[in-house]
Amino acid sequence: MKLVILDRDGVINHDSDNYIKSPEEWIPIAESPEAIARLNHAGYTVVIATNQSGIARGYFDISTLNAMHDKLHSVVNDAGGQVDGIFYCPHSPADNCNCRKPLPGLLQQIEDRFSLSVNNVPFIGDSISDIECARAAKALPFLVRTGKGKKTEHKLKASDNIPVFNNLADAVNYLLDS
Repeated sequence: MKLVILDRDGVINHDSDNYIKSPEEWIPIAESPEAIARLNHAGYTVVIATNQSGIARGYFDISTLNAMHDKLHSVVNDAGGQVDGIFYCPHSPADNCNCRKPLPGLLQQIEDRFSLSVNNVPFIGDSISDIECARAAKALPFLVRTGKGKKTEHKLKASDNIPVFNNLADAVNYLLDS
């Protein structure tokens, strides 16, 4: 199975420092749904690994998160693609769970669900926690400049050797051309 792991906020949809708290606030980044569809058409299974501490903070509940994810699925389906799983951490940083990125728990859940290793699987994110999570699970970190990506890029060193792309569409072009 060819697998790609995506962060959600800042990669697929626009992010906010005030959290994405409703389906109305969940707005896709241009070309991201189509990029997911292109991955699917090339034989990739696409899953999402996302921290959603807004639940623990009381900004939204599980049913609202499900409504946001219903919108995500609908937008991607309308573009001709599908997301095969959404793995999320509902905890706050104070909960000290293993599923909150940068820890690898979400990626371990993906391994368990799909009975595979994420070793060398592309993980496309926009934050240091995405990069650290990918490294902890031996996945391949990719950075996009959308969301927190531009700020994250400035924190990288040349020795980090992480591919950086303008957006998800460009990262997918790279993967499909490799």
